[in-house]
Amino acid sequence: MRKNSPRNKFRFIVLLAFSIFLLLSTNSFADNILSSSVVVLDASTGKMLYAKNPSLRRPPASTTKLMTSIIAVENANLSGQATISRNASHVQPHKAGFKEGDQVTVVQLLYAALLGSANDAAVALSETVAGSEENFVALMNNKAIDIGAEDTRFVNSNGLPGDFQYTTAYDLANIMRYALKYKTLRDIIGTRVTDITTENGKSIFLKNTNRLLWSEEDILGGKTGYTRKAMHCFVCAAERNNRTVIVAILGSPSRNNLWKESGMLISKGFELLENNEEPVIYTSYTDSDLYADVNEKKIIVKNKAKRHTKILAKKKSGHRMLAEKRRKTYLKSKQYKKNYNLVAKRRSEKAKG
Repeated sequence: MRKNSPRNKFRFIVLLAFSIFLLLSTNSFADNILSSSVVVLDASTGKMLYAKNPSLRRPPASTTKLMTSIIAVENANLSGQATISRNASHVQPHKAGFKEGDQVTVVQLLYAALLGSANDAAVALSETVAGSEENFVALMNNKAIDIGAEDTRFVNSNGLPGDFQYTTAYDLANIMRYALKYKTLRDIIGTRVTDITTENGKSIFLKNTNRLLWSEEDILGGKTGYTRKAMHCFVCAAERNNRTVIVAILGSPSRNNLWKESGMLISKGFELLENNEEPVIYTSYTDSDLYADVNEKKIIVKNKAKRHTKILAKKKSGHRMLAEKRRKTYLKSKQYKKNYNLVAKRRSEKAKG
């Protein structure tokens, strides 16, 4: 009788209503996240607090430079000199503006790569540490596996578009978590503006691309990224009451949306931490996301086939030109005249019977 009492029924209704309210409010929050993939991580435990498509592979853009900086910190003398190569100086924008032969310290290259997102600085770091960018990328991929970022693959040190280069929001958050163990990297990503000076006295002004450093009191630092395919990307860390959350965002439709969602997710992370709530994880792949991820190999193969067809056409054209050139040369040769006279003589004899 007690189980069916009006009092117990009332408690059940109140509990049900509260559960529905929480569910609706959570869904409403999820609907406001327009980015393709996001993750909020508890930095101390690595526990995922909130996520949307955490395992969706997306291009990393310049968030790649976070891993580049990790490899540099672990393998180079930060106060050692680095000489800018012609290859590094010719890398496409965005650049710090280093010239071939410029000499700077490794730590200055780190500031240029992380604050100004300079592609020339990233390539210079890779060449200084490993001799070539190719060797450096191998170190990056090995480190990704060591960290546990098994859904990540790099093909260059700066994040410019490349075939089969990808990461996930979950992996990116873990890469940031690993980077935070280095005080040098924490100090750099938390710097708003600075100047670096080459050995010959050239001064380069750097301003952090992370706008949250000017608006969020809790922010420790972060790294931005953007290409047309990757869209807007960001990974950051924030601290409140001695607790740290990491937010990773991939595929945001605009820069304004990126900053808006970053603030929302930071607040959401601390809320979930303070209330000791269970993780909230959503999967909502869009058609464009699936196409970019699942059919990426088909697109690349198709593009390679087009390039191959162009190469064959060019070769055939070259063969035709060479054959025509040889024909003209032959027509002017003594052998052609001798053969021509011999054929003419035989025709004349045949005509006479």
